[in-house]
Amino acid sequence: MTATPLGSGAEFDRIRAIVAALGPRAGSLGNDVAWVSLGASHLAISTDVSVEGVHFQREWLSLEEIGWRATAAALSDLAAAGASAIGVVVALTLPAGEGVATSTRLMQGVDGAVASVGGTVLGGDLSRGEVISLAVTVVGSGERMLGRSGAGPGDGVWVTGQLGGARAALEAWTGGREPVPNARARFAHPEPRLAWGRWLAAHGATAMLDLSDGIAGDAGHLAAAGGVGVRVSLELLPIHPAVALEAGRAGEPPAVFAARGGEDYELLVTMPAAFAGCGEVPLTRVGWVVDGAGAAFELAGRRLPLSGYNHFE
Repeated sequence: MTATPLGSGAEFDRIRAIVAALGPRAGSLGNDVAWVSLGASHLAISTDVSVEGVHFQREWLSLEEIGWRATAAALSDLAAAGASAIGVVVALTLPAGEGVATSTRLMQGVDGAVASVGGTVLGGDLSRGEVISLAVTVVGSGERMLGRSGAGPGDGVWVTGQLGGARAALEAWTGGREPVPNARARFAHPEPRLAWGRWLAAHGATAMLDLSDGIAGDAGHLAAAGGVGVRVSLELLPIHPAVALEAGRAGEPPAVFAARGGEDYELLVTMPAAFAGCGEVPLTRVGWVVDGAGAAFELAGRRLPLSGYNHFE
């Protein structure tokens, strides 16, 4: 297997450097999961880290919510692969002086998230560190090894659910305000879309990834992985109802605010041209795949340069 091409950004430049250093041992780096074939079956494995002060502030969330959120983010990679969950392994870091209740409550949140998709806590590790950190490794299985590559010209570009709710909560907190409840829930209690991912994989998805860095960034990764161009009409985005207020405060059109918002953990998927939607999964068509390269975004007939969240910028 070869590494999957990624879009632009400092974080992904680092991944490309790692791929170059590892050479042929890099495997399929760049996809949401690593697929391991075991005869007729396939294991899907991925890992995700959630760090206090980077991914969340402790005063925003309960300990159970911190555990849930970290686990849901990792499980979202299985959703993007169309896989089912087997379980999770968690490496938990806690500051010195934290009591037993802290680790217990964090892991209760972990357990709640993985149990919601039919998996279990398989094991883990516990260590001391400066802040709370959860490195969550997910293990799943799938019949089809779906990844980010595979989109072809003519495919439709679709998203699940609604976008921008998690960013609306984040903007409220960083502005010293309490988020409205439905935005807070999108940030604190994201729902991993495994059932939707399996349905899409079974009904012809050509490529899929989860929206962790915002469609403004993730669409470029889908384009790079497939060696195609992706065109997105921002006025078609399904926007979370909490976006309007926070977008106004940020001085951005709601569609741009939603496109740039990360951590929605919805799915960005390409489907064959003949696919017209369904009643099983809440889907919105937002664009199309073309010959070319990169992602382009249009709003009211104007091309807009957009980028998503980047950890190293």
